[in-house]
Amino acid sequence: MTSIADWQTRVGDVWAAEWRRTDRSLADLSSHLDAAILAAAPSARATVLDIGCGAGATSAALAAARPDLSITGVDLSPALVEIAGDRVPTAAFHVGDAAGGVAGQGPFDLLVSRHGVMFFADPVAAFARLHAVAAPGARLVFSCFRGRTRNAFAGALVEELTGTRPPLSTAPGPFAFAEERHVASILAAAGWQDAASVATDFAYVAGEGADPVADAVSFLSRIGPLASIVAADPAAMRSRLTAALARYVTATRVVLPASAWIWRATKGPS
Repeated sequence: MTSIADWQTRVGDVWAAEWRRTDRSLADLSSHLDAAILAAAPSARATVLDIGCGAGATSAALAAARPDLSITGVDLSPALVEIAGDRVPTAAFHVGDAAGGVAGQGPFDLLVSRHGVMFFADPVAAFARLHAVAAPGARLVFSCFRGRTRNAFAGALVEELTGTRPPLSTAPGPFAFAEERHVASILAAAGWQDAASVATDFAYVAGEGADPVADAVSFLSRIGPLASIVAADPAAMRSRLTAALARYVTATRVVLPASAWIWRATKGPS
């Protein structure tokens, strides 16, 4: 499991270095998530918490569409928080652990996250603390990956390179929230009401440009579950990954099938 210290140092630093390619890979999903967030946003001026804000893509989209909103972002990585602050100077970004309840902040009328909530060591406790800093009637909107088999970068490609199928697990990590009933039970136990999810298939753009396969190999060797596999035997695994990705080339891009849940929930009136 990636630790808090990892996110604050080496892992967070890699994600910060790769924020442009990461945003590209999730751009199709983000269009659906951003629309869901806007639909949930209060019509009047309100406060927003971006949980695990990363490099600020979700905050940037919301700030552009609703400049009247007061946005706070929180992430474990100082490097990512610095980038987010540069991208969205009208928002306030802080280095911290959202699972701790964002001490001193809130109450928030809208809580959002793009793939930032699957890493909580104790998800029920974390969502309960977020519930505590939410205003009465606040809305929660977040995305998370569906199962590995629905996401080629973590399923088909991993299996092809290793010859084994990754096990199912609800341990903290990218696929901790793959099972719909598991997430629904977490939200209910944490006090959130009317939780509902929408399955959202999207195009995960891993590479593009003059040599999209090389770009995809470079990206996937640094971010996600393929990174550790390639690192274990760089020459052999890069060669096998190059051959595997060739099947996913569309014009000047490498596009992998992917799928996520977009969740919505509400804090009841106090």
